[in-house]
Amino acid sequence: MLIKTQEELNGRLEALANEKYITVDTEFLREKTYFPKLCLVQVSGPDKDAFAIDPLEGDLDLKPLFELLLNENVLKIFHAARADMEIFYQIMDKKLPKPIFDTQIAAMVCGYGDAIGYESLVRNITENELDKSVQYTNWSHRPLTERQLNYALADVTHLVDIYLHLSNKLEENGRTHWVFEEEAVMTNPETYEVNPLESWKRIKIRSPKPKNLAALQALAAWREDEAQRRNQPRAWILRDETLADIASQLPTKVKALKKIRNIPGDIDKSELGETLIACIEKALNADQAHWPQVKKKKPLPPKAAAKLDILKMLLKIQAAKNDVAPKLVANSDDLEAFVLEKYDNCAILQGWRREIFGEEALALKNGDLAIGLKGSKIVKFKINEETEVLR
Repeated sequence: MLIKTQEELNGRLEALANEKYITVDTEFLREKTYFPKLCLVQVSGPDKDAFAIDPLEGDLDLKPLFELLLNENVLKIFHAARADMEIFYQIMDKKLPKPIFDTQIAAMVCGYGDAIGYESLVRNITENELDKSVQYTNWSHRPLTERQLNYALADVTHLVDIYLHLSNKLEENGRTHWVFEEEAVMTNPETYEVNPLESWKRIKIRSPKPKNLAALQALAAWREDEAQRRNQPRAWILRDETLADIASQLPTKVKALKKIRNIPGDIDKSELGETLIACIEKALNADQAHWPQVKKKKPLPPKAAAKLDILKMLLKIQAAKNDVAPKLVANSDDLEAFVLEKYDNCAILQGWRREIFGEEALALKNGDLAIGLKGSKIVKFKINEETEVLR
């Protein structure tokens, strides 16, 4: 149901404050804005009596909702929470819902694969099929249709069953703490803070020399600030490839900008041209010690590359044995760091990852463990003094 009065909203939220957990989802748009535009909030309690809150219509005060989301006695259940958390961070004065439980992460811990989608999880756990025909509709258009509301509410009602199934499985396996460890980054406000001076790192440039990177850093920082100020997508200000071309060519005059692709033809008649040239000049006149650097990633030595291949095989074996998604245990950077013996802060040697994979990886490295074929199966076996080692 769609909440229509403040009294109704307050009553619903007050009742949920006494529950152990609630399920939460949002519908939003960001195709035409820098910041996501919240269009709908869906909430349910354990009884699946779900309701939707419309922030775009009427005059509802959302403060009672924020109070519930900040109530640390009530667990908030999301699926793929990152986008929802970003929205709440922006509209809740840089505060975040706590504590949370992300069913996508929990599903990875429970062996449902890497980053499984909500629709697949509903099908696998509840054996229901979702109507996804309205998933990509314009959620800001009013009035909302009954079909849209039914779709939106289903996102939080099925989430109750999914949470109960996954939380029970986690408790049985003693892995509940794994999920909360992985969610720590999502409840950290720094995750949602954008540093304009770091925004250049997402742009590919053909000339990664320090002076070109310095110009790119300044241009990207200006664009980030401008996109936030106008609340427009970055590409509406200037596209990535345009910034990269400007930083590569380092024009000193506004007229020279006309030679760069996707630059407006009348740039010499607007303030934009002068602004871009000023960004470049300021960057190149700055202390070179502060210019950004790009460390070229060296290819692994042949022997290290071979070790990496064996380590990846061990990861698949251990992930399958422990019924957990390999991607959650280790990524390629983690594996390369281990192979190159860069053990400081190596993820696979910490916490639960060391327990299910790190110890075996060390045994493999130290020559106490080997991997081989037995019939059609890939197996691991311990090496003892009688094992013949071929070199």
